[in-house]
Amino acid sequence: MMKKHEQSSENKITKKDLNKALLRSQAVQFSHNYERMQSLGTLYIMTPILKKLYKNKTLEERVNCQRRHLEFFNSHPMLVPFIIGITAALEENTQEDEKDSVIAVKTSMMGPLAGLGDSLLNFTWFPIAGSIGASFGVEGNFLGPILMFVLINALYWPLKYYGIHLGYNKGREILKSDGGKKILDRITTSANVIGVMVAGALITNVVKLNLAIEIGKGDNAINIQQMIDKVIPNMLPMFMTLACLFFLKKFKGKYIVSLIFAIIIISIILSSLGILA
Repeated sequence: MMKKHEQSSENKITKKDLNKALLRSQAVQFSHNYERMQSLGTLYIMTPILKKLYKNKTLEERVNCQRRHLEFFNSHPMLVPFIIGITAALEENTQEDEKDSVIAVKTSMMGPLAGLGDSLLNFTWFPIAGSIGASFGVEGNFLGPILMFVLINALYWPLKYYGIHLGYNKGREILKSDGGKKILDRITTSANVIGVMVAGALITNVVKLNLAIEIGKGDNAINIQQMIDKVIPNMLPMFMTLACLFFLKKFKGKYIVSLIFAIIIISIILSSLGILA
């Protein structure tokens, strides 16, 4: 059976705390950035919950908690409350040495729910509500945009409200079950496997690095990049990713922005010299 914190009544998460987080979820996109996406937004959402859970903790534990939730995160804004609910339950019911599993579960859900939200909400419900509102608008009825707004939020708000409460309750049920520790371990392992698979797929689709060097001239010229692709496709993007990972680990993620600018500058120089395509 998993060990749990002995939470006093004053440190226990309540519906009021979850509703505070729900209201804050409206601002999840306000600090969106291309380094860690919604990490600042999710930390802002969870702040009331974390303040209560870590009220009697040491400064080091509070700092480590905030650092954990500042790791990369990005999902569909309407489904973020569900993830926050589960994360809150895990934070409340796990020991300090088990917190890595909290982040593993949190990040494992962001990809699948992002895809689900995009397909069912952005590309299905949003166009339907927009079409209904537009049909009124083209006839000169001022209720068109208002109707669109009402239809969208008639689904979005219940989805967020029940999402955060359902996520919290389900998270607690998992941890309170006899096999809670085993379930969490399986979820964590699955999350790590999915994370590696997604990262590998992203490398081949997002990281582009092609050599422009050719040996010889004319029709008989040998293209080095084509030769490499025949042996090991996407070898250079893989080495590029591993090199970035090495520097990130070496400097403990302190110089991410500097690394990005260094890659941009080096790429421009090598392209101008005709080394990169």
